[in-house]
Amino acid sequence: MELNNKLYDLFADKAEKTKVEISSLGLGYTAVTTSDGGMGIAYTYFDSKDSCSVVKGDHDYEDKPAVYLLERIKSTNTIERSQALALINALNYEKALLLPEDKDNSVIFDKFDIGRGTRVAMVGFFGPLIKIFKERNAVLKIIDISRDIGHAEDFYGKLGDWAEVLFLTSTSLLNNTTEEILENVGKNVKTVMLGPSTPMVSEAFEHLPVHMLAGTVPIEKEKVLKAVRHGMGTPVIHKFSRKSFRLLHD
Repeated sequence: MELNNKLYDLFADKAEKTKVEISSLGLGYTAVTTSDGGMGIAYTYFDSKDSCSVVKGDHDYEDKPAVYLLERIKSTNTIERSQALALINALNYEKALLLPEDKDNSVIFDKFDIGRGTRVAMVGFFGPLIKIFKERNAVLKIIDISRDIGHAEDFYGKLGDWAEVLFLTSTSLLNNTTEEILENVGKNVKTVMLGPSTPMVSEAFEHLPVHMLAGTVPIEKEKVLKAVRHGMGTPVIHKFSRKSFRLLHD
């Protein structure tokens, strides 16, 4: 996957010089902190759990060069990928802090002119956004395999000849479907990748038709770590974080 390789290459040098301090696998989210003061989170993606272990071996990434964990962004194990993506967000922490904020999601909706009749495709069910779509009278098509919503063949067809805007969950990075999904979008579709897992790194997406990144930057780190340890989700994590965005293609 080209996206995985790009993410690795962009952070390999820094990861060689930086150590992982904490790697915390929560039931909802995974958090990683680094020796340079960085912190990142990513969705904990359970592909399957048929034993007491969710990863093979006895890897201990803490107090070791971050590059060892970074390599797991190429793993087929979704838990390892969750850890690696959280690390990438931690390594990008200082730059992400400088990005503008979209506290109430208004920037996303205004940027893409979402209003009456706008045809929106959504990968991943984002409950808080559904209300805004309804208020703006947008027309919505959703697929979320974990909730058994939608069918891939039908949805991909909508991306090619129906959708005007695509809201794509960054959880797709964890199951390696991001590039597959984006291969199906029509040339006029505007895409925003969103969710706490989102790596706010424009260079990684240069080869893809992504127009905006919308992610989460932890601010009150200890409180975010506690929320992760306690299995809490996005609403709690956002209380102690900043919702940031980055514009890519016009």
